[in-house]
Amino acid sequence: MIFFKIKTTWSNAELIPLKLCIASAYLFLGAYFNNFFSKWYMLLIIVFLITVSASLYLWFTKMKEGRKK
Repeated sequence: MIFFKIKTTWSNAELIPLKLCIASAYLFLGAYFNNFFSKWYMLLIIVFLITVSASLYLWFTKMKEGRKK
């Protein structure tokens, strides 16, 4: 359970991929249930996957830095 006790600090620039990830997830759900966004379905999936991987990479590197201190 040490995993949940590690504290990290994030700058606004480092939160951009996470915010894009969340926004693209909402748009993805909207596209799934609404025909208006259906033409951007694949683009939204691609943006979501890229931002998820970027957010996870940043998070894991921050956690590794926190353990070294």
